[in-house]
Amino acid sequence: MNKQMKKKLATALAAGLLVTQFPMLGGKASAAETQSSATNLIIDQNIPEINKQFKDNKIDLNALHIYRDGHFMQTSKNLKWRSSNKNVATVDADGVVTLLGHNGKTFITVSDGKDSDRLSIQYKGNADVKIKVEKAAGKQYDVIDNAISHMSVEEKVGQMLMPDYRKWNGTNVTEMLPEIAQQVKDYHLGGVILFAENVVATEQTAKLVNAYQEASEKYGLLMTIDQEGGIVTRLQSGTHMPGNMALGATRSEEISEKVGKAIGEELNSLGINMNLAPVLDTNNNPDNPVIGVRSFGEDPELVAKLGNAYIKGMQNSGIAATAKHFPGHGDTAVDSHLGLPEVPHDIDRLKKVELYPFQKAMDAGIDAIMTAHVTFPKIDDSKAISKKDGTEISVPATLSHKVLTGLMREEMGYKGVIITDAMNMQAISDHFGAVDAAIRAVKAGTDIVLMPVGLKAVAEGLYDAVESGEIPEQRIEQSVERLLTLKLNRGIVKSETEKSIDEKVQNALAVVGSPEHKQVEKEAAEKSITLVKNNGVLPLKAAKEDKIAVISNLYNADLLAAVKKHHENVTAISASKPLTATQLAQIQDAKYIILGTSTSTVSGRSPISDLMKLANQLISLDTPVISLGIRNPYDIMAYPNTDAYLVQYGFRPASFEASVNTIIGQINPSGKLPVTIYNGTGGVLYGFGHGLNY
Repeated sequence: MNKQMKKKLATALAAGLLVTQFPMLGGKASAAETQSSATNLIIDQNIPEINKQFKDNKIDLNALHIYRDGHFMQTSKNLKWRSSNKNVATVDADGVVTLLGHNGKTFITVSDGKDSDRLSIQYKGNADVKIKVEKAAGKQYDVIDNAISHMSVEEKVGQMLMPDYRKWNGTNVTEMLPEIAQQVKDYHLGGVILFAENVVATEQTAKLVNAYQEASEKYGLLMTIDQEGGIVTRLQSGTHMPGNMALGATRSEEISEKVGKAIGEELNSLGINMNLAPVLDTNNNPDNPVIGVRSFGEDPELVAKLGNAYIKGMQNSGIAATAKHFPGHGDTAVDSHLGLPEVPHDIDRLKKVELYPFQKAMDAGIDAIMTAHVTFPKIDDSKAISKKDGTEISVPATLSHKVLTGLMREEMGYKGVIITDAMNMQAISDHFGAVDAAIRAVKAGTDIVLMPVGLKAVAEGLYDAVESGEIPEQRIEQSVERLLTLKLNRGIVKSETEKSIDEKVQNALAVVGSPEHKQVEKEAAEKSITLVKNNGVLPLKAAKEDKIAVISNLYNADLLAAVKKHHENVTAISASKPLTATQLAQIQDAKYIILGTSTSTVSGRSPISDLMKLANQLISLDTPVISLGIRNPYDIMAYPNTDAYLVQYGFRPASFEASVNTIIGQINPSGKLPVTIYNGTGGVLYGFGHGLNY
């Protein structure tokens, strides 16, 4: 137990207040005891920082009990909600207000039999501002400031820490362990990030997330995940949506919003309340090894439009969305997981390209923004000495006060939560010590230190930095205010009466992978398929007796399964280098070859790579070759003489089915390239927006 908590406990003991100020130490309080210790009842929308929005003329209000130690809990027991003017709006037993379209004003009141609160709502159908919410005034609504004033330094710092627990003693963490639950309490954690190792099945995931929330003490946890869709999909059950570049190929804001909403609904049903998505990097560098198809494309306007649609869908489902990687990781040729990339552009260029989608997301009310471990010397030319080799290096955006506070907060006007990219990535861990990096990030302006390297050391390092004055306590409190604001806006509040875990599991099983979500997945995949080249070979008209050869370096089983749904006479070969004489003999009587290439690096798509030698070997045969860029649209740069070329931007089953259905003519392709495909000498092979159909 740290010294501040010991001091607080001693004071409480002396005053005889141990059980009332620290009820968890006296055993779990009953609902009646909990309610009796509450000092006030308020509607969450009356808190000045909270700004819930009406959606489809509905708003979901929560009633909160405020306690003597400043913390708050959602309450639902013995509540009575009432609308003073039911001609204007109704309110149900759960606090959901529905506007009925009639002009007028109503007061929404909630009472628990002891205390009550009310909120004014006015509707004017013919006005510019149709809905006007008037918050009640009074000191009792300074809920966030009051909570912070009662928190110790350790509790405040804890809100800013978000570790991962992928493994414990070498074993994947798929259920709560006592040691992890203790860390959640000891460090007063504000959040935890989950990975694929943690989320193997729907029921198991719902139970794990629930156990994390049970372990948290007062303010609930931000339970986060990287569920972008496409190549970055953590949930091992459910719907595997096509990724951002596939959405970019659809050119559809409607589909992007549907995808964001479906992902959000699945996460919400599991208890996961924050998604580290979408990527808003403008991917204008074909050599980018880490963003690539995670981006909507190379055009900032396209990225902004589809990004905001995705964000709208996700946040309307109740999930906090996170735009990443600020100020922009798109024009880099180094993976920040492995090294320290640089973006050399000046502020004018950055505002037109890299910063543009982030500014639009900020203007639209994005909940959180993730920083990039990338240097931007034209914004911040500060230097540091690398702890790796003693050389002088530029300070990356994640640790830069000029980027996070100067640019993001002051110049761009962002008021939401800032979260670092993972602090264990080599761009940070190689050059800055774990504790020093966390201190630098907080001083720069971050609100969440994601995946600190050594939780104990980083937490104690931050405590010491506050105690010494290196980090002013006010700086910590600014972050805690933003974090509690986010939690209240998204309903991430511990409840006095939780639903049973069985109810939560049943809901998750009904939502995750639902038919409605599978339909969105299918539509997005089908509309994304881009026909880049067709020398008259498509749509494929294969007779029943015609042999089709299916050859792919990766995901050959998925491609084969999709083809065999339509044609039985298929020979499949999984290969990543030129075929042997024996293998060539297997396909010598093939009428058509369907070739799948999957690359993620510049070297992978080089004409001298084994995979591209394979592609050109097949193209040199007399048999028509229909090539499929499974992941990267740029693969055709290495084999431009193929008879036909399609791109699907990802390796999920729905995309393979959509590609094959396009090849055989069941689908008329409508996708448009979200990027430019260059030839080997820097000229344009296929331009942005190119796409053929039948």
